[in-house]
Amino acid sequence: MAASFRFSLAARCSILLAAAVLVLVLSHGAQGAGLSSSFYDGSCPGTRDIVRRVIQDARVADARIPASLIRLHFHDCFVNGCDGSLLLDDDAQAAIMTEKNVPANDRSARGFGVVDNIKRALENACPGIVSCADILTLAAEISVELAGGPSWTVPLGRRDGTTTNIESAKNLPSPFDPLETLQEKFKNLGLDDTDLVALQGAHTFGRTQCQFTQRNCTAGQSEGALVNLDGVTPDVFDNKYYGNLLRGRAQLPSDQVMLSDPVAARTTAPIARRFSGNQKDFFRNFAASMVKMGNISPLTGRDGEIRKNCRRVNKTPY
Repeated sequence: MAASFRFSLAARCSILLAAAVLVLVLSHGAQGAGLSSSFYDGSCPGTRDIVRRVIQDARVADARIPASLIRLHFHDCFVNGCDGSLLLDDDAQAAIMTEKNVPANDRSARGFGVVDNIKRALENACPGIVSCADILTLAAEISVELAGGPSWTVPLGRRDGTTTNIESAKNLPSPFDPLETLQEKFKNLGLDDTDLVALQGAHTFGRTQCQFTQRNCTAGQSEGALVNLDGVTPDVFDNKYYGNLLRGRAQLPSDQVMLSDPVAARTTAPIARRFSGNQKDFFRNFAASMVKMGNISPLTGRDGEIRKNCRRVNKTPY
């Protein structure tokens, strides 16, 4: 009887230990893989103000900068997760091939100089603290807010990757993707139809090259000629983009398919109509989807590094 009791007690202890481990694992996952909005409060408390100031200065000279910066964040997170891999230049010594030259980025991804200026300012204020991946995430939120869109609390604490992924970068969402292809690309990253429709709403500001539009380039236009994504308020973040969709006037084919594709009626079209009629609803969902996208496979803890230069991996640990 005593032996039976000792076995029972040991078994109970084992169960309790396993339960404790499970709680720790679950609680870690619930915190967004180690990300926290207060991550830099002690180590670099002026982080957001510094990023905001550099972007404000940049947009005075170039109104396209906010839209360009949010696009960098998208194209970073959709490849290898949000790790700053898009920012890396070719580096034969480190065996790195840049993602900047794949079709989705070549001669269209821009704003890298602004990211360099943000990094330089942060290194002057608090060396070796703020990652390039977090710079992109913060820059996206600040760019939207400065253009009249929503603001949201940004989870921080990402570290920078030390590799690129060319094959994955070649599979970035394309302006010519049919709806089901877009849905699959988003679903593969844990993003649903609401996320798809909300995040595509970032096309409510900025410009695109006419070669990527539904109507293509007009006579005499070069392929690189720029067209406003929203002809009414091209530099303002609002919900007019969805009104354009409803009237069949979206510039990008990959936007219009959310209304016109055969599967849209039961998937994306009702969401686009809802956002068209309610800007607050769009803003709320956009902010939530941006946080969700920003949490795609971040490097935290001892993984990755904090780059001194966003274009190069560190030669020594940092």
